[in-house]
Amino acid sequence: MANADIGLIGLGVMGSNLVLNMDDHGYTVAVFNRSVDKVDRFVAQEGAGRRIIGTHSLEELVGTLKRPRVVMLMIRAGAPVDAQIEALEPLLEPGDIIIDGGNSLYTDTIRRTRDLEAEGLRFVGMGISGGEEGARHGPSIMPGGSTAAWPHIERLFNDIAAKADDGTPCCEWLGPDGAGHYVKMVHNGIEYGDMQVIAEAYDVMRRGLSMTADEMQPIFADWGRGTLDSYLIDITADILATRDAHGTPLVDHILDVAGQKGTGRWTVIASMEQAQPVSLIAEAVYARILSALKDQRTIAASVLDGPDATILHDREQVLLDLHDALYGAKIMSYAQGFMLLGAASQEHGWDLDLGTVASLWRAGCIIRSRFISDIMAAYRNEPNLENLLLDRFFADAVATAGPGWRRTVAHAAVAGLPVPAYASALAFYDGYRSERLPANLIQAQRDYFGAHTYERVDRPRGEFFHTDWTGHGGDTTAGSYTA
Repeated sequence: MANADIGLIGLGVMGSNLVLNMDDHGYTVAVFNRSVDKVDRFVAQEGAGRRIIGTHSLEELVGTLKRPRVVMLMIRAGAPVDAQIEALEPLLEPGDIIIDGGNSLYTDTIRRTRDLEAEGLRFVGMGISGGEEGARHGPSIMPGGSTAAWPHIERLFNDIAAKADDGTPCCEWLGPDGAGHYVKMVHNGIEYGDMQVIAEAYDVMRRGLSMTADEMQPIFADWGRGTLDSYLIDITADILATRDAHGTPLVDHILDVAGQKGTGRWTVIASMEQAQPVSLIAEAVYARILSALKDQRTIAASVLDGPDATILHDREQVLLDLHDALYGAKIMSYAQGFMLLGAASQEHGWDLDLGTVASLWRAGCIIRSRFISDIMAAYRNEPNLENLLLDRFFADAVATAGPGWRRTVAHAAVAGLPVPAYASALAFYDGYRSERLPANLIQAQRDYFGAHTYERVDRPRGEFFHTDWTGHGGDTTAGSYTA
């Protein structure tokens, strides 16, 4: 009998916890997994006594579903999603809905939406953030795709989403085709940035100030009660307090090689496509890549000379400055991320409401933090705000953090401590606030060797000029230049 509200394929950590979350809210869920023995174990153990229906084939799964049938995929992005869609298509009928809840590349979601709509089906690319805990008790949910699908699934996903302090679900329809997965991609890019700026603070404390995990832990705990209040700061304090079996700080025994699944890299690639300078996120991605060169770094440490990483300044003042550096850099990360979202929305015709995007990150997600509400307020006050830094709250916050941020970068450089996120974010800020940059010299060089032309400060924009710099270059140009 068809009585399941939704079918879910993929009983990994995220999938199984979403199923339990749906059941908690009164929904009947049919489940399927490529390894069908996992279905039986899940139904018998975590799903015991619940409304969960285990199935052993796609045909059986689809047969349990109410119409329009809704099937959610929680599987690895890329080819596996395409293969699963191809297997499902013959079993579905016009009006049925497929949801991809994984971290898929937004261009894949654009293609899948187009192709499935041509077959009469509806497709949703749904970004989900919050990890294992969020999936189980309420994640941040970022859906986009076939707009006609949303009325059929809105209630279910609003019910299982995290709730902000005012009770509003952290779930809202974002726009057509790839809008949801693009927002989730940028969310993850900002997440990379947040993690890097925290790691740099940890490194300044550990190597620059020779602090132990026990000494660092109360600092992060205290920061988590102030302007830096966020999920990632909170878990950092927890990590620093965790001991291994021998009673020593576990973090000291973890290899310094950071993994990545691709969403941060996708954000950087997308920023190039949109000509948006997400420099902090890029440095966060490159820092992970550099960390993976562990064998080379081990050799280089014994060959390459430099300062010993010690910061010879008053510890209390260095920590105060470090707080401000972290806060200032964090603001840059969000400012750059929202610049990218705005540009992509215009390019793809998504009409993203950036205040709404921020509202989805108030609870449930990995980057939830105190100043998300300030981002919402900035876009409520000025819906067409070009950059968060132009909002009075953020302009004042960066001005206050600036002196300590600059001292932190300077102290780290003198000590030989890498702080790529702090430094690149500060360079972006100083570049953004500069009415005149040295790009005039770059454009002169381009015109000199390639006749790429230039504009003049004393002429209207859009007029292009060329100089015969050598006296024998002639009048031929390479046409108008692009950034």
